[in-house]
Amino acid sequence: MKENSKHESVLRSWVIISLLLVLILAKGFFAFAVVGDLGQPGWDYGTVKDIPASSPFGGYELLPNPQHIRGADGK
Repeated sequence: MKENSKHESVLRSWVIISLLLVLILAKGFFAFAVVGDLGQPGWDYGTVKDIPASSPFGGYELLPNPQHIRGADGK
């Protein structure tokens, strides 16, 4: 009797694992089919200027001393 329940338990485990695997594969295929590659977008921004430190908001007053030292005396 114990062998029979052990066999059913192993079979039940494999059925659950198989169902989970099918669920994961179906979800992946659904996402691939729905979200798939739609090709090139219909909009075009052209060339965007991207030069480091060229932002008008990035202008800071230069410090007279190197690093984080402020003031003429280095205080």
